[in-house]
Amino acid sequence: MRNLYKMIFSLVLMLGVCFSSLAQNTGTIEKQLTEGKWINHQDGYVPNALGVSDKTVRRYKIFEFKEENKSFSMDSIKQRFTGHWAIEGDKVILTFNPKNVDRLSKNTNPNSASGPYWVTSEVLDLGTRVGHISNDVLKFGNNAEYDCVHESGAVAGLRNFWEFTGFANVTSGHLLMMLIGIFFIFLAIKYDYEPLLLIPIGTGILIGNIPMFQAVDFNLKLGIYEPGSVMSYLYSGVLQGWYPPLIFLGIGAMTDFSSLISNPRLMILGAAAQIGIFVTFLGALYLGFAPPEAGAIGIIGGADGPTAIFLSSKLANGVNVMANGVTVKNLIGPIAIAAYSYMALVPVIQPPIINLLTTKKERLIKMKPPRAVSRLEKIMFPIIALLLTAYISPTSVPLLGMLFFGNLLKESTVTARLADTASNALINIITILLGISVGASTQADVFLTKDSMLIFGLGAASFVVATAGGVIFGKIMNWVSPKERPINPMIGAAGVSAVPDSARVVQVMGLENDPTNHLLMHAMAPNVSGVIGSAVAAGILLSFLM
Repeated sequence: MRNLYKMIFSLVLMLGVCFSSLAQNTGTIEKQLTEGKWINHQDGYVPNALGVSDKTVRRYKIFEFKEENKSFSMDSIKQRFTGHWAIEGDKVILTFNPKNVDRLSKNTNPNSASGPYWVTSEVLDLGTRVGHISNDVLKFGNNAEYDCVHESGAVAGLRNFWEFTGFANVTSGHLLMMLIGIFFIFLAIKYDYEPLLLIPIGTGILIGNIPMFQAVDFNLKLGIYEPGSVMSYLYSGVLQGWYPPLIFLGIGAMTDFSSLISNPRLMILGAAAQIGIFVTFLGALYLGFAPPEAGAIGIIGGADGPTAIFLSSKLANGVNVMANGVTVKNLIGPIAIAAYSYMALVPVIQPPIINLLTTKKERLIKMKPPRAVSRLEKIMFPIIALLLTAYISPTSVPLLGMLFFGNLLKESTVTARLADTASNALINIITILLGISVGASTQADVFLTKDSMLIFGLGAASFVVATAGGVIFGKIMNWVSPKERPINPMIGAAGVSAVPDSARVVQVMGLENDPTNHLLMHAMAPNVSGVIGSAVAAGILLSFLM
């Protein structure tokens, strides 16, 4: 009997020691678990709000355990997941609470008015994770992406702060785009190349390429491609195509069509220069772009930024789905930047082409002064031109309708206040918004692609072809014109839509060859007709390719 009591006593003692040891061990694990924070550092997050990047970056998951109610939180890509923890022996068991998360995706319905993005919600359940602590590391076995090291709260806070800084998110692409933005600003200030365009665009490039935290299904509402951000709202004017018509309204209110009305045959030169659009369209098709994308790229040859933005917002917007089920690429940024870049470089690009295609004798040709145009003619022109172009190409009405409406406000002389607003305050505001948002759309991971480089190459070629087409047709018109009404072939170069820079280039070159030869008013005729021609060409392409 005594031996039996000894055995029972020994057994109870051993169980007590075991329970005491287990309780002590559990207490140690609890204390270690609830002190400070646990940080995971793994690959796998895509640094783009819509997941369009093929790169991944390192991001932190931060666990914090509470002792009072056995709860924990996990901050992952700046979203907080919660749950409860328990300890069984040396195991740490984490049970996550289901969480509602928002998913961002592109709006692939071109007829939807909900904007370029869809935000959908779903319930995400991470389930249960089982781990153990070893050498101050919380390990989860097969779920190694949750393994954490033990850090103090201060260190965790510093890591979190670092994750938001530009230094942690910068790439070589961001730095390259910043250099391009600074170069645009330099050209505008130093050489006065289209400062009203290049300074807003250059600043927009800087804004759009400030490195910031981005991740799939997470929205800080800062970047231009993040729904709900200020820049995204401004960019909607580009995506939806309502900035360009307002620009055309202001252009119409500033434009004097007298030179074109007095010598309507010069309209042919504006039409001839549009050959650059269709040659570039064929070149883009040859390089493998889809027909809608090629049409949007081709319009760069018109050297008209608003028209290029309008057409690309309709054809190459990253939303429309073609008949074969493939979604068109979003090429608005590269096309707009290419168009405005070459517009700004008109004084650099056009003179060598003009000199190459004309002789000294041709450059010395003096043209008869344009006749005076009556007020009635000026009033009737926008009305007749609107009806004529609308019947030829109804899809160009958003642009040409606003152009001729603005001109009618100016020429009627009874709506001076409206004409003044359209030609000053309105066009200035829209130019600022358009330039800054187009510049910001050049976010490095979206802009720096092979397609962008091809578009810039095609844009340069189209501008050369457009200028050459206008000059060559000017030579032909001079050959067939009466001797008493000659045409200086140089004015054909003004057939591109870069108003009034192309006309100024012709004026400067005319004075360089003969200080008494003023060609500005003559060059303005093909210049303004080029604006009309490029809009009509855009409408034709839109009709065929939508």
